[in-house]
Amino acid sequence: MRIIFLITLAFLLAFTGAGPALAQKVKSVPFSYLPEQSEDHYNKRVQNKTLSLPGGGFIILAHKAGTEYAVERYDSELKRLWATAIPLSADQRIDGFARSARQATVLIFEKNEASQSLTAQPIDLQSGQKKPAKKLLDVTARGRRPGAAFSPDGTKLAVWQYVLRGEQIRAINASVYDESLAKLKDRTYDFHDQGAFFSTTVHIGNDGTQFVTLVSDEMKKLTLRRYRNDNPDIRVMSVAVGGTFGGKVVTVLDTRFRLEPDNTLYAALLCTERETGEYYSLKVVRFDTNGEGDMKFAPEFRFTPEYLAEVNKVGQTSSKRLEDVYLSDLLLTPEKQLVVVAEKEFEEGGDNSPAHARELHLFGYNEFQTPTWHTIIPKNQVASAAEGFTGLGYRASALGSDLQFVTQEKLEGKSDLYLRRVNAATGVVSAPQKLRLTVAADQGLSYVKDFTAWLDSKTIVAVSRPSKKSAALMLNKIVLK
Repeated sequence: MRIIFLITLAFLLAFTGAGPALAQKVKSVPFSYLPEQSEDHYNKRVQNKTLSLPGGGFIILAHKAGTEYAVERYDSELKRLWATAIPLSADQRIDGFARSARQATVLIFEKNEASQSLTAQPIDLQSGQKKPAKKLLDVTARGRRPGAAFSPDGTKLAVWQYVLRGEQIRAINASVYDESLAKLKDRTYDFHDQGAFFSTTVHIGNDGTQFVTLVSDEMKKLTLRRYRNDNPDIRVMSVAVGGTFGGKVVTVLDTRFRLEPDNTLYAALLCTERETGEYYSLKVVRFDTNGEGDMKFAPEFRFTPEYLAEVNKVGQTSSKRLEDVYLSDLLLTPEKQLVVVAEKEFEEGGDNSPAHARELHLFGYNEFQTPTWHTIIPKNQVASAAEGFTGLGYRASALGSDLQFVTQEKLEGKSDLYLRRVNAATGVVSAPQKLRLTVAADQGLSYVKDFTAWLDSKTIVAVSRPSKKSAALMLNKIVLK
């Protein structure tokens, strides 16, 4: 019995991370970066500024100074192979960043008194040479800001403008481009049949098919419309996600979508009670428009008093209701196990107030869209108003059957980047594991999460500042043993 107990204990220690830290920092090099002031940190235009490359290495979009950006390519040993400057005017902003197997593409938004435009700047991945830039869209300055979306593999791009009547969207005029920026299709998505208030998002597949999602009917119905480039037929699939239940009107508060390379689209929706604003449920839908088409509506997850009690116990709080929780990720394993992630983020209020990022809420679904587990990961991150949400939150990746989460936290007096592993099938979470960088814990910029990326299941790159005495950021490569 003692031998069995010791073996079991050793297994549990290894799985929960309670043993020695397993991360080893391999290399660090100086990194130049100027913090950016985002107009809306909840809906940043460029979420990921480090993109891994299939042949090894990665590219980075860095803000160097003022209106100057650069795309840089590094090999797997952090040797910079090339750097290409992307100078901007005072009227221009970076609106998108993606890569295919052959090139990186930077989208540049410009607005002046007369017009708004989107221009694509392609860059050859091998040489770093700029290819000819192309203006993709030019509209009046009075309308809504135009939109853009890349396909999962970066080979297709959709850009669009909104057609308005007053403040109401009546249609979207979109153009689809291939990797060489040749136009494949002009298309209009008509919304004249919709009511006075709805939310819409455009997605594009690797084959150029467009998927338009609508939350309509007073934010109670989710609809997916599929538009192909080779025929005029429009496939429509809808499902009710809100309504009146027990006398309570339930509507959609927040959405998150994920389009897979096979054109399967996953949708997660947080629903609240209209009158009270209290969180009601999480709903998940899978749309498969291939062949005859299929739609799977998962059983809803209710936010009961028991769930609130779990949150309070994990966070050692006494909240009377869920607040400031928003969807942040849909993670999918090769076995089609889906994990929905939501995070609590808020500002204290008023000018120059600190920003906070608290617990992560994880919900696991099996390949049949059946809810199988949920868990709450505690964290208590706070940053000064000057630093804002730059380093708060997390970065996550699905690697095989496991998920990896990286956060910057101060635990047991040690400020560092920490790794947690989550089993996608069971929801078991490992103890936080130090990545052994030692990250500054002062009021300055200490970690920029937008640059965190996985080169493979055991190699992470991240940008951080090592100590209070150092003003310089470092680009780090971390290998997990």
